[in-house]
Amino acid sequence: GTTITISSNHWIMAWAGLEINTLAILPLISKSHHPRSIEAATKYFLTQSAASALVLFSSMTNAWHTGQWDITQLSHPTSGLILTSAIAMKLGLVPFHFWFPEVLQGAPLSTGFLLSTIMKLPPITLLYMTSPSLNPTLLATLAILSAAIGGWMGLNQTQIRKILAFSSISHLGWMAIIIIYNPKLTLLNFYLYTVMTATVFLALNSIKVLKLSTLMTAWTKVPSLNAMLLLTLLSLAGLPPLTGFLPKWLIIQELTKQEMIPAATLMSLLSLLSLFFYLRLAYCTTITLPPHTTNHIKQWRTNKPTSILIAI
Repeated sequence: GTTITISSNHWIMAWAGLEINTLAILPLISKSHHPRSIEAATKYFLTQSAASALVLFSSMTNAWHTGQWDITQLSHPTSGLILTSAIAMKLGLVPFHFWFPEVLQGAPLSTGFLLSTIMKLPPITLLYMTSPSLNPTLLATLAILSAAIGGWMGLNQTQIRKILAFSSISHLGWMAIIIIYNPKLTLLNFYLYTVMTATVFLALNSIKVLKLSTLMTAWTKVPSLNAMLLLTLLSLAGLPPLTGFLPKWLIIQELTKQEMIPAATLMSLLSLLSLFFYLRLAYCTTITLPPHTTNHIKQWRTNKPTSILIAI
């Protein structure tokens, strides 16, 4: 499905590839037969089918007005707006982001890795191919909102899959803001993000960790793996001199060249929000053990002896 979409020039072929992708990932999401997995698969199917319908509607509107079914010839402004909304829904950009953390939380880690990386490639390719005719203001707004919500909502999470989902949303904000001005930077950012996210998901899958509390005790299992996880998380946060700093630096540089200094400042300030939860994850992987709390004293205080109750 991914290959069909990224190699096609015709809208119908691109749409068919997106549909194959959606149908292929649904059994992988729901394979554990848990109610949460079934719910995640249903949410994923509904959002993706709505987005696919919007992609078709956008391409038909464009074909109606221009007579072109070529992906690169998206010249009608209304079609551009509808397509941007459809791709934002497929990717999980704000304000169409609500499905993504829930689906990732319901899916196994191996499927979560596919959802966060390979499944995002076809929509990003469509954005890349149509980038000259998209609305810059709309994309910049979606991008800044994604960076803000992705950082802010991730602060209060204890489930690692949800944290990674909000991290993905904020990274997509960085990719969306630059795609009109320098599409190659978006692809560079996506490739590096894919490599780093794959490392995190595969490391978590091998040490069987899903929550922050279990991550704290996981460093005793495979210390070398945890050291790699720590470095990858700091790289995702964009700390120099690690790899993840490079795309952010280049994007800020490009935005400054385009005289979008307020947007560049906002994006770099909003990345501090996500930096907090990456640092918390990194802190949990290495140097802390959770406190072993018990409720014995509390129970002893609240449970009165039965003899006194009978006497009363």
